This record gives sequence, structure tokens and C-alpha cells, in this order.
Amino acid sequence: MHDIALLDQYLQLNTLSYSPADLKLEHLQNFIKWINEMGLSARSQARIISGIKGFFKYCLMENLITNDPSQLLETPKLGRKLPDTLSVEDINNLVAAIDLSRPEGVRNKAILETLYSCGLRVSELVNLKISNLHLEIGFIKVTGKGDKERLVPIGSVAIKHIKIYMDEIRCHLSIKSGSEDIIFLNQRGGKLSRVMIFTIIKQLAEKINLKKSISPHTFRHSFATHLIEGGADLRAVQEMLGHESITTTEIYTHLDRDFLRQSIIKHHPRA
Repeated sequence: MHDIALLDQYLQLNTLSYSPADLKLEHLQNFIKWINEMGLSARSQARIISGIKGFFKYCLMENLITNDPSQLLETPKLGRKLPDTLSVEDINNLVAAIDLSRPEGVRNKAILETLYSCGLRVSELVNLKISNLHLEIGFIKVTGKGDKERLVPIGSVAIKHIKIYMDEIRCHLSIKSGSEDIIFLNQRGGKLSRVMIFTIIKQLAEKINLKKSISPHTFRHSFATHLIEGGADLRAVQEMLGHESITTTEIYTHLDRDFLRQSIIKHHPRA
């Protein structure tokens, strides 16, 4: 509605009173030029264009128009932002800051080790099921975006802390109906929320005075970056992260400048 109101505002300012059926591609292109001159970022422009395209798609489905003028409307190119990552030392310090004298501390250690060991999205972590753990062969089955399932290797450290949590903490919880197969539970025996995972990580970062803005996704970025720095195959990392396109995974090849510099010094004849 906001995007359509913006288009309507543009038409009124230019004394154009067209119905959706009368609008042509050039009108929409001039509208995009107008919002660009307003100083909106490329990302905001792309979101508005998406809203406009959705509106015309709806008009087409409802037979309000016969041609979609937005079909050839180009979206501005969005530069890829390099994700923030943690060093191995940062991760060790965060894990070391967990208070293991508390039951939730044992759980939180298992959570952080799993996030870093498997590069999971926060939604994949909170929905991880006991029935999808295959710890004896070192794999877990993860349900990712679009309900796509993938097998992800899990390291021995994460396996160890999941087992400690299951055997010493989880078994004593009064588990809520519907959460019986969920691994990581809150103190009331229910599934953890995504916000709770963010809070756990934020509090640990504050505790060690880490001057970085981090989230559960930072562990996923760090997982991928550390693998690629260590020489892992890009396609293998793509498979583990559950990326649809390898171009999404390729961003991790641009992160470590020191690693890149050492590679150039080692291999370039003029270095």
C-alpha cells in the first residue's frame, strides 16, 4: 500500500491521473527516476519496485489490466555487503564466558558449538530435532529454506556438548506437548524462540566486551569463512550452508584480506 501510495503521489504531482490499465513502462521508469532523485538507497528503490510489480501482477490476475507495464522494469543492482565474522579466538572467548554452573549454561554451550560446527541458520537451530541427529556417523539432518532437507557434518566438540546437555539437563525437564522431539528447550520445556538465541549471544558479547555487532548468523558466516580459509572446496561449503546458488557462497572468498595477501605474495611473480 505504501508503494502504491508513493506511485499515486508521483502521478498527482505531475498531474497524471491514469488508472492501472493506462500506465505504461515509461511512466514507471519516470517514477523510479523520481524516487531516485529523492535520495532513496538502491535497496529501498528495489523494495518499492518489488511492491509495484506485485501490484500489477495482482491487477493482471484480477483481469483489471491486459498487459503488465512493470514486467520490463529494471531493479537497481545491489552491492553485496561483506558479512561480519568472528575469529577463532573470539568464538573461544564467547564459549568460555558461559556460566556452566547453571543448567541453561550447559544448553547454551551446546547451542553455540552446534551453530559454529554446522553453520546453521537460527531457524534451523531452534527447529533441530532429536530424530534428525545421526551423531554416531557425525551428521545431522537439517530442514532449511523452502523445507529443503540437507545432511550437514557435525564436529566432535559439538557432539560432546549436545550429549552432555541431553544426558544431564534436558532429561530433567518437564517437556511441553509438541516439543518432545525438539533438542534445545527453554526452562519451561518449550521450544526456544529465535529472539532467545539472539539474546544469549548478545549477552555473552557484552560479558567479554566484544566490540562487534553479532548475531546467530555471525556464527554461520564465521563457519563458512574459516572453512574456505582452511582450503575447503567452495561447492562443499555451498552444500553445507544450503545455498541455492554458488554466487551466495562466493562472498566468503572475499573476506580474509591477510589470507588473500599471503596468497598473492606466495604465487605472484612480481610480489
